[in-house]
Amino acid sequence: MRAIEVSEHGGPEVLRLVEVPDPTVGPGQLLVETEAIGINFIDTYIRTGRYPTPVPYLPGAEGSGVVTAVAPDVTDFQPGDRVAWATAPGSYAEKVLVSAAVAIPVPDGVQPPVAASALLQGMTAHYLIESIYRPEPGEAVLVHAGAGGVGLILTQLLSARGVRVITTVSTDEKEKLSRDAGAAEVLRYDDEIATRVRELTGGVGVAAAYDGVGKDTFEASLASLRIRGMLALFGGASGPVPPFDLQRLNAAGSLFVTRPTLAHYTRDRAELLWRAGDIMNAIADGTLHIRVGASYPLAQAEQAHRDLEGRKTTGSIVLLP
Repeated sequence: MRAIEVSEHGGPEVLRLVEVPDPTVGPGQLLVETEAIGINFIDTYIRTGRYPTPVPYLPGAEGSGVVTAVAPDVTDFQPGDRVAWATAPGSYAEKVLVSAAVAIPVPDGVQPPVAASALLQGMTAHYLIESIYRPEPGEAVLVHAGAGGVGLILTQLLSARGVRVITTVSTDEKEKLSRDAGAAEVLRYDDEIATRVRELTGGVGVAAAYDGVGKDTFEASLASLRIRGMLALFGGASGPVPPFDLQRLNAAGSLFVTRPTLAHYTRDRAELLWRAGDIMNAIADGTLHIRVGASYPLAQAEQAHRDLEGRKTTGSIVLLP
């Protein structure tokens, strides 16, 4: 089969198309012929070595496809089932081994590129607003990268609850996408973000800041919070946040800061199915729209990473094998 391989850490140029043996199904596994492959910022962290991973390896962990074989001990799935996943290593490939424990059934009507890019970003949005801080109707929150995959999902889910969503974006095109998703106010990164947030909230600040950008926005996120506000730092697209003095949280209003990861919020099958089911069902019934901003042939994984890191993409992006 064809797959993307990384034999050394580095820039997008280390993503190379190769031919490797087809995987063989083992206990508890499904063999899936991929129809679409999700691309996420964590893939770039692993590629560069920020998250150390032995090389060579096949990148990617998210996708969707059709089951072609199941292990004898698997009873919940059978060949022909459509499934999606967010934690199957080696997903930048034409065929992927997926543990039955992490496979999610795909409802009818959910297209492969949507299914392939919905779970990691969708479940991230889900735990942020269900388990980190659950805003009440009328509360204001700040969402950075409002036109990104997680940002668009967060904005839709929050605005549907009656939460006032303030987002940050970099271009007019991204502002329109963010407003269409339900953002009440949209700011630019070169604005004095914290000052503008205070103005928009009558000097109070927001109840929560959902920050997947990291180094470039962290200080503005902290300064935008109301007393006892929550900063959920769930990514670092601009780089890691430098160490800072925890005493600052006291002086700024007894603030909360957390650095969560999806793995700790999908610790068992029941929690995984709850989060994934809520997202897939919302897509299927039309209450949540997943924007697939771009798709690339598998062989163009390098360009996909360049566009993602260059902030040239909106919503989710996928590879098509």
